[in-house]
Amino acid sequence: MAKLTKKQKEALAKYDVQKEYGLEEASSLVKEVNYAKFNASVDIDIRLGVDPRKADQMVRGVVSLPHGTGKEVRVLVLCPPDKEAEAREAGADHVGLDDYITKIEQGWTDVDVIITMPTVMAKVGKLGRVLGPRGLMPNPKSGTVTMEVGKAVREVKQGKIDFKVDKTGIIHTSIGKVSFTPEQITENAREVINTVLKLKPATAKGTYMQTIRISSTMSPGIKVDKASIPGL
Repeated sequence: MAKLTKKQKEALAKYDVQKEYGLEEASSLVKEVNYAKFNASVDIDIRLGVDPRKADQMVRGVVSLPHGTGKEVRVLVLCPPDKEAEAREAGADHVGLDDYITKIEQGWTDVDVIITMPTVMAKVGKLGRVLGPRGLMPNPKSGTVTMEVGKAVREVKQGKIDFKVDKTGIIHTSIGKVSFTPEQITENAREVINTVLKLKPATAKGTYMQTIRISSTMSPGIKVDKASIPGL
């Protein structure tokens, strides 16, 4: 087992790793136990009682965080020329079609979100092998395949994120930065939790939302008491 650093020991001394904390208290603690010298991301991990191998238990959705992610999201819009102005005016960082498809085929993926339109999916679809493993493939369910590219760009820039359960049954996503106030972290976390709750598969058995943890990029996870969240 790796030896703990002085900062790690100091962080662990500030809370009980076995205890479950109310959501508001956990949101405050995650700021206190963070020891990174940069503005670390705050993440939430939700373990679900589902079997991701079954198509009808694949939990996936989108959520608009009330306070955004605190991260500058780089957006590429793959669209025909008549939609380029709309995309740029909405704040897209990169706009085009054939040139960018060629760049991606050659390995370029220096963006966080790709938005496109149903009318050009035949061209974009062939990029699946490059974009799929990186989580960048546009998908109608996440709102990244749409005729309203301007609206989609604005939503992403303002804090709209998509998430899905991984093969171990865990949803992991960012809900802000340690520079956020505890209230902002709490409200963003609650929005994600409520959205995941609404997506409960009809075929899921037993306890749906099993555990919830909040952590920062370099901090240990803090267990959240589900009883502190209305609706759970």
